[in-house]
Amino acid sequence: MIFRFVAIFMLSSLILAQPQRSQAQDGTVWIQIEAQPSQTEAQERALAYSSLFAETAGYQLRSGWYGIVLGPYPADEAQLRMDSLKREGLIPADSFIAFSRNFGTPFWPPAGAVVAPTDPAPDPEATVTPEVIAPEPADLPDETRAEARDSEALLTEDQRKDLQVALQWFGFYQGGIDGAYGPGTRNSMAAWQEANAIEPTGVLTTRQRNALMNAWREETAAFGFAEVVEDKAGITVSLPLGLVEFDHYEPPFVHFTSKTDTGPRVILISQPGDQAAFAGLYDILQTLESVPLDGARDRSDRTFRIRGTSATTDTTISAELKGGLIKGWIYISAPGNEARDARIIRQIETTFVTDGDTALDPGMVAMTTETKAGLLSGLEVRKPRFSRSGLFVDATGSVLTTVEAVTACGRITIDKTTDATVTLSDAASGLALLTPASALSPRKVATFQLAPERIGTEVMVAGYSYEDRLPAPVMTFGTLEDVTGLNGETGVKRLALQVLPGDAGGPVLDATGAVIGMLLPPGGPDGKQLPPGVHFAAAAAEIARVLTPTGVVPATATAQGALTPADLAATGTGMTALVSCWD
Repeated sequence: MIFRFVAIFMLSSLILAQPQRSQAQDGTVWIQIEAQPSQTEAQERALAYSSLFAETAGYQLRSGWYGIVLGPYPADEAQLRMDSLKREGLIPADSFIAFSRNFGTPFWPPAGAVVAPTDPAPDPEATVTPEVIAPEPADLPDETRAEARDSEALLTEDQRKDLQVALQWFGFYQGGIDGAYGPGTRNSMAAWQEANAIEPTGVLTTRQRNALMNAWREETAAFGFAEVVEDKAGITVSLPLGLVEFDHYEPPFVHFTSKTDTGPRVILISQPGDQAAFAGLYDILQTLESVPLDGARDRSDRTFRIRGTSATTDTTISAELKGGLIKGWIYISAPGNEARDARIIRQIETTFVTDGDTALDPGMVAMTTETKAGLLSGLEVRKPRFSRSGLFVDATGSVLTTVEAVTACGRITIDKTTDATVTLSDAASGLALLTPASALSPRKVATFQLAPERIGTEVMVAGYSYEDRLPAPVMTFGTLEDVTGLNGETGVKRLALQVLPGDAGGPVLDATGAVIGMLLPPGGPDGKQLPPGVHFAAAAAEIARVLTPTGVVPATATAQGALTPADLAATGTGMTALVSCWD
C-alpha cells in the first residue's frame, strides 16, 4: 500500500503575497505546525515541541480542533523562520502562517507555567516608552470593493486556483479549478460572504481571503488527506489519514478504522462479479448493522448508492459494476458531523479511481466458521430480536402467526426482507394477521380442514425451529391427542410432538396437506408448566372465525388422499413464512 500526500499545501502562503491587513496590528503573526482532534493529544504534542521551542503555544481553533503554534513573530521574519525550520525538518512541511484572531481559548502553556522569554530581557536602566495598544484588525475598516479588486489582481494563478479549491472544499463552488474568476466563482464568493454575515459583493477582500484560506488550511491539515494506492484492490483514492488508518483486508473489503473514538470509518469494496453478484451485494449490505434502514436508496443495473441514517449511525455507500469487477466505498460516521462528512465524501468521490484489471482475491484471507456465521467480512450483520413461523393465508402474501411473534416489535418482516404491518391481533385466540408492505406470491396458500379430525391422527408441523439460522422450515411429526384443551376449551387442539419456540405460528397439517390448526407458543393454561411434548394449536374452525371479519376468507381443503412424505414436506414448506421481530 502506498500513501502519497495530496498536493494541497504546495503553494506558497497567500497571506505574505498580499497586503497584510489581516495580521495583528502590532505586526506579529504565528506559525501553525499541528492540529489535533483532542486537547489531551494536543497537550502531549505541545509538550514535545516545547522541549525544542520555548515559544510553543496552543489554542482551540474555530474548527473545534486544537492548534499548536510557534510565536508570535514579526510578520517580516515569520516566513524566513518557518522556511528555515522546514528545511531543518524541525516542523511539518505543511506548517503555515496563522493569525491570532483565528484562535480561541488557549490550552498551552498550562495556566501558571513559566515560559522562557523569546527576546532578550530588557535593560532595567533603559527608558520605557508606554506601549500603545492599537485596535485589532477586525475593528479597522476593510478594503473597499475597488481596493479588493486591486489586491485580488496581485494574486498569482496558483493562488487564484487555491482560492477556488477552498471555496469548493466548503461547498460554495462547483466549477472547474482554472483560476478564472467568472460568474460561477463570483457567485460562490458571494455565497461564502453571505454565509459569514458579510455583504455579498462577489469580490473577497484581503481579510476575507485570508480568513477563507486559513480555515481551509486548518481543516485540510487536520483531516490529513493523502492519496492511497491500493494495489491489491485496484483502487486509488484520497482518504483523510488524519482521521482513519489502514486496519485489515477481509475480501471483498479493505478496512480503514478510525483513529479516535468519535471518528469515521472507511471501507473500500473490491471484488470480481457479474450482474447477479452486484444485486446480491446490494441486498447483503442492507443487512449490516452499520447500514441503517432509513434513508435514500438509488439503484440501476450498473450502479447503486445507499444512504442509511439512525440515531447512532450515518452511512453512505457507493458501488459500480464495470468490466466484470465491482468497486466502491463505504463511509460510516455518526450523526452531528454532517458538514465534515460532506467534505470528506466529496473528496472521496472526486478522487476515486479504479484499475479495471485488479480486484481483491476472495481467498487472500481465510475466514473462520465463527466469522462466516456471525459476520460479513468484519461487519456485523443485523439480526432480528427473534423469529417465529407463520402461514400464508391468501395469494397476496397475508400471513397468520401468533400474537407473541409481533408484540413489542419496532419492525416486523416476512421472510427477512419484506416489511409487514399487524392488521389483526386477537389476544383471546392468540392469533395475529400480517399484511406485507408489497404483495407477495407464496408458493402455497394454506387450505383448512374444518371437519372434525380423528384423535390419534398423525400430524406434521412446518416451522422455523431454529428461527433465522436455517434457510427453510423444519418438518416435525407427532399425533393429535385431543380436539379440546385440558379443561375442555374449544378452539384449541392438543398435540403430542417435540417442537422449539421458533415453530410457534407454523401450520399443523394432516396427511392430505390440509391445515387443521396453527401451533401456539409453548405453555399451558394459567402459565402452568406442561410435561415435555405437550403442545397446543389453534383449531382451523377458530382460525376461520377470527379471520373472516378481516376480509381474509380461509380456503377450504378439498384433497382426499394422503400425500407422499416428499409432497407433504413440499406443501408445508411452500405455505410457511419466517416472521421476524426487530428492534
